[in-house]
Amino acid sequence: MKLKTKLYKEQLKEWPQNGHHIMAQYDDNKVTVYQSYRPEIGNFAVKNQFFGGAFRYTRMTWIKPNFLWMMYRNGWGTKEGQEVVLAIHLKREAFERYLNQAVYSSFKSELYENWDSWQEEVKNSSIRLQWDPDHDPYGAKLERRAIQIGIRNEEIIQYAKHDILEIEDISEFVKEQYAHVLNKNLDQLIIPDEKPYIPFHSDVRKRLMLETTSHEK
Repeated sequence: MKLKTKLYKEQLKEWPQNGHHIMAQYDDNKVTVYQSYRPEIGNFAVKNQFFGGAFRYTRMTWIKPNFLWMMYRNGWGTKEGQEVVLAIHLKREAFERYLNQAVYSSFKSELYENWDSWQEEVKNSSIRLQWDPDHDPYGAKLERRAIQIGIRNEEIIQYAKHDILEIEDISEFVKEQYAHVLNKNLDQLIIPDEKPYIPFHSDVRKRLMLETTSHEK
């Protein structure tokens, strides 16, 4: 497994407790995001290292850079149709492109001139942005907000076939760690090593309402 992992309890001491943060595993070249699919789609993606086959290019696909947020959404890989959990290593430049283009799923009066102008941006954008409450391993809501990014139209083709460096099936890892959650043994829980991701451009950071500190980069 290419993911770098670390004890959950150790990371918890370092993570911000509230505010808008893109929690992710990344380096200079890539950002890891997560998706869950039924075996027909997930297994095809792992075998061929791109999304095709039963994957539908006509629907918006959502990616999540935060592992625990993905686990909340897919029930640690137990929900029907989400059994194959994928770690998708994206080109960092692609992730930046998504953030640069992203339009909020809901109207923000502080960002858009009016409802109509926001609707026009939504109509013309291929990237959607949404902030939701983050969750702990048990699924409880946190004060910190977690991001998910929706991709559609021409960008979904770019994502599925060109923006991905590698696709990993981490379903077994997820099952192993879920056992610790079920046993209420978070001292043993290991998850991907994550930290707040800071976009390159200051205007993007402002639009995303990110809270940053001087040591983050």
